[in-house]
Amino acid sequence: MQRLARNGGTAGLLRWLAGRADGWAGIARSDGTVLSASGAAPSRPVTAPADVPEAPDVTRLVAEGVRALTERGALAYSHDTGAHTVLLFPLPGPHDPHAEDRGAASLLAVVTPRPVAAGLATLLADVLMPLSLCREAEAVERKRRRVDLAESRGREAVLHLLMTGQLSIAHQVAGALRPRLPDPVRVCVVECPGDSRDEVARVCAEADGGRSWIVRCPVYARHLILVMPAEDGREDGPDGGTATDEAVAALVDRCVVGVSEQVLLADTATGYRQAFHALAVAREVPGRHVRFGAAPEPALVVGPAGRRWAKALLTPLLTHVPRRAQDPGSQELAATAASWLAFSSHATDHLKVHRNTLAARLKLIGELLGLDLHRLADQSALDLALRIRATPAPVCTPDPGHANDHASGQCDGGAAHDLDEVLRRPAVQEWAARQLAPVSEPGGGAAEETLRTWLGCEGRLGPTAAELGISVPGARKRLARLETVLQRSLLRPPSARYDLWLALRAQELNGRLEPIWRTTLPL
Repeated sequence: MQRLARNGGTAGLLRWLAGRADGWAGIARSDGTVLSASGAAPSRPVTAPADVPEAPDVTRLVAEGVRALTERGALAYSHDTGAHTVLLFPLPGPHDPHAEDRGAASLLAVVTPRPVAAGLATLLADVLMPLSLCREAEAVERKRRRVDLAESRGREAVLHLLMTGQLSIAHQVAGALRPRLPDPVRVCVVECPGDSRDEVARVCAEADGGRSWIVRCPVYARHLILVMPAEDGREDGPDGGTATDEAVAALVDRCVVGVSEQVLLADTATGYRQAFHALAVAREVPGRHVRFGAAPEPALVVGPAGRRWAKALLTPLLTHVPRRAQDPGSQELAATAASWLAFSSHATDHLKVHRNTLAARLKLIGELLGLDLHRLADQSALDLALRIRATPAPVCTPDPGHANDHASGQCDGGAAHDLDEVLRRPAVQEWAARQLAPVSEPGGGAAEETLRTWLGCEGRLGPTAAELGISVPGARKRLARLETVLQRSLLRPPSARYDLWLALRAQELNGRLEPIWRTTLPL
């Protein structure tokens, strides 16, 4: 009994009792409902005489026995049904009104063939205490799991609020959890080996003393997301130790870590994208740890004209009023668009919605904005506009020759009427050159051809392979090598495809590249 109670719990004890009774053993509630059981009532032998009864209806017998025991107020109950005997014993222990088996004390019920084996009643009386303790321990464990799940969902909700820029609400929700949200931060994405995510989360918490906000990624089952205090991402941690991200990569075998630059808490979404890109590179390096290289966000270099363009593009979406109360509003549609652009089909896991709901929302978004969201060009435009909207208005990046306008507080006095005008800005051109520098260097012709072909084929592997005249696995390998060259994720969302499309388009407008797109973007 002691061994089974430690290793098998309630289920193990019931299986053992069913075997010793050569019949059926279970736990029943005071209303006769069977909560758990093992074994089966003895059936009528094939060669038995015709007057031998069939196997009894266990559920009915137990219900009748429980009712009789309750009515009589007895401490135990035994009832013979001809070929079988029903034995009932109340389980000791205090009643928990919040447990799933609400009501009076539960009972141990056993159905055994007659005559009852010698010593079986004593055995059942002896097993009551360990069985009761097992059930109480299992109830506590279920509560602990519910608490852990509630905390995990709470942290996931806070991360979602941070990713959508709802900082004040995130602080309010996070107030009930620990630790407090830091600011500024570094975002770290940890890819865990196998099913070790819970263990890696424990290692992360110990490595930084519980100062980081640790969230189990709702999209990728093997990913942990850490929102760390910015000072914890230093080259050397406190007391000369290593930073948390490096410590985790060193402590956990086959663990891969990507870390963002230092960002404000309000820019957590940007930090996550950077960390995810760094993770794609970290998979290919021996140390399994990479920090995102310095690269400005396109939203920071578009200037006031770009912000006006983004506002004009998004106005139909942000002013949308649903026809019915149950339909998604403007903020929910904007969050859906941002999630889908970041996670593609995995947005259903991020948003906790059905794929048909996601498809209906995307169709509505496309209709409101006049965009074809099947086209990479329109996806890139929408992604840039949403990132501009989520970025606090930066200091204007003046164009050369506009220093006087900048000094007077008037940057880019003209409004940009379409995306091409925004991409022609000198600051954006400089950003585009930096993005494409790794494939524009001498000897990078094949890499540039692969990148341009992939983007020209809407980021789809099959058409890319056909265009390049290679197999699909060959195209995948080329893009995997490009991830290391560009230090960006391409094959898995969040992908850098939108930034790279914008960079190539900007270079085309500057006359440095031949155009491969025949259509222009709206607005």
